[in-house]
Amino acid sequence: MIRAILTDIEGTTSSISFVKDVLFPYSRARMMDFVTRHADDPEVATLLEEVRSLCGKKELSAAQVAEQLIHWIDEDRKSAPLKALQGMIWEEGYRNGDFCGHIYEDAVRKLREWKAQGIDLYVFSSGSVHAQKLLFGHTEYGDLTPLFSGYFDTRTGPKQEAESYREIARRIGLPPASILFLSDTPGELDAAKSVGFLTCQLEREGTDSGPATHNRAADFDDINISQ
Repeated sequence: MIRAILTDIEGTTSSISFVKDVLFPYSRARMMDFVTRHADDPEVATLLEEVRSLCGKKELSAAQVAEQLIHWIDEDRKSAPLKALQGMIWEEGYRNGDFCGHIYEDAVRKLREWKAQGIDLYVFSSGSVHAQKLLFGHTEYGDLTPLFSGYFDTRTGPKQEAESYREIARRIGLPPASILFLSDTPGELDAAKSVGFLTCQLEREGTDSGPATHNRAADFDDINISQ
């Protein structure tokens, strides 16, 4: 019996194009200005030190750190300090009304339905927890954050490593076999399945299905939760 659902964001609840064509370019264009303006803020300063440590270059100036962050954006690097700084920049965008979080209508409807049925909902994304809450908190359907019981990002662990899902199950407090993981990415689903999670691969337009090793669904209406 499914007692909790853990969902990915990009390509699952939200379009890949929103992240790639709206959020990433927005943070890239503003990274240098944001970092240099806020370099002395304690939270930002800590994140900049994390970047220097990851690079092994303690002498980098704030501007040089920003250049490194821009390079990581171009590489689509899953770096925790990068994701945290992007979240801060996106917060300004949401608050200014420059964009709102994209969520598929079918995802909104089914998430509300599952929540009403007593199923706990969680998010696991490479974007920071802060960025996840911003996206779900600023949608055309209103603030969706009350639907979720918790959020996980790559500080929990990489999305394609089994130990990350074992840790998530531990934190949720449920056996893996009672948790359904939704994602469009085969490697993530493989990792979750290897520790006992139920899995379903979303096949929205433009996603790479890969080998048929998981249950599949075209959208949230097509997901079977009676497993």
